[in-house]
Amino acid sequence: MRTRVFALLLGIGFLIGGILGFVPRLVIIPPDQPPMIVGASHGLLLGLFPVNAVHNAVHLLFGVWGVVVWRSFAASRTYCRSVAIIYAVATVLGLIPDANTLFGVMPLQGLDVPLHAVIAIVAAYFGYAAIPAVESGPAIRRP
Repeated sequence: MRTRVFALLLGIGFLIGGILGFVPRLVIIPPDQPPMIVGASHGLLLGLFPVNAVHNAVHLLFGVWGVVVWRSFAASRTYCRSVAIIYAVATVLGLIPDANTLFGVMPLQGLDVPLHAVIAIVAAYFGYAAIPAVESGPAIRRP
């Protein structure tokens, strides 16, 4: 898969996740959720992933960013590198008990930790290991 295609697919995935997080029937509110400063849309998306309005908005922003940059290899690579770094930080924060809700603003705990880790690893691959020459297609030789 090419970096540009990955950026587009990841962007679409983020858009879908962000939109689904705002659908009340898909967000289950279990009794043991940590208190949040931003309580709107707070719960578990599909009963699995902790979300709230801020979390959903961040996914929408990353989604729009991914869809916008997919036409350019350089922009897609920057997007993938940024996603890798930001989601690696989110993974680490999700493992720290006092920071796993981003200080009450956005939930990062639970199944978000392994999900964010996978996103960071795959984005790092496409952001750092992709070869630009492969991305641009075959060279045209002129006599």
